[in-house]
Amino acid sequence: MDETPTTRLEEDLLLLRAPNPSPLTAEGTNTYILGRGAAVVIDPGPEDARHHAALRAALAGRDVAAILVTHSHRDHSPLARALAAETGAPVHGFGPTGAGTSAIMAALEGDLGGGEGADAAFVPDVTLAQGETVRLGEETLTALHTPGHFGNHLCFAWRGALFSGDHVMGWASTLVSPPDGDLTDFMASCALLAAREDRVYYPGHGAPVTDPAARLAWLVDHRKAREAQILAALGAVPRSAMEITRAVYTDVAETLWPAAARNVLAHLIDLTARGLAAPDGALSDRSRFTRA
Repeated sequence: MDETPTTRLEEDLLLLRAPNPSPLTAEGTNTYILGRGAAVVIDPGPEDARHHAALRAALAGRDVAAILVTHSHRDHSPLARALAAETGAPVHGFGPTGAGTSAIMAALEGDLGGGEGADAAFVPDVTLAQGETVRLGEETLTALHTPGHFGNHLCFAWRGALFSGDHVMGWASTLVSPPDGDLTDFMASCALLAAREDRVYYPGHGAPVTDPAARLAWLVDHRKAREAQILAALGAVPRSAMEITRAVYTDVAETLWPAAARNVLAHLIDLTARGLAAPDGALSDRSRFTRA
């Protein structure tokens, strides 16, 4: 029995959801299949036998023109390798894991790990630069480099819609977890998308975002509000990201504090770059911060 049936979002756009629900993935990772003829698959998803079988069934023997990956977190990109081997379709992305990482994140000291786990083996067959338009079968898509959640994150514009990956989702604010995520880049990418007039966002998790402008404005306002709370929690006595999390994230369950602390660290690094916070030494996962 197919545990992950498809949902038709538009006449030639199907959604297939991977069975990997979690606090970071909502009901699961969204895989999109678009096109009338040869299919374009966006974010094949994790290495999961059930999802792999469901994806093959959803394609129903169709040719695959290309595989597009928004970013190389392990819940989005690993299945691209198997699908490419089966279909011969090239994998498109911004670059391998690590591409697009900002200098400040590359210089971070300590074993920070990552928010959701990077797919270290991801290497696209075709790299897409900012604004590059590609024709895949009968479909034309434009790649938008939107780092912030992840350095190699791309959104894909298609017929007035935007496949927004994990940069903009409707069910939750985006995790920005150093060193994968960079808040300075995230805010710049929000500004890039805000200058557009897309009619709908199809995100990497959750339901379609039907009012993109309002959702983007909420995300930016949410980040600015968190920044104000973090600045208020900083003083002359050094505090760690987790100590600040406990003071600031009173509206979040304690089980989510580790993820929230990653967001706080992202804010603290951004504030340090702007001269508003000061770490006690080189920036690392062990840094304690004061108000600058």
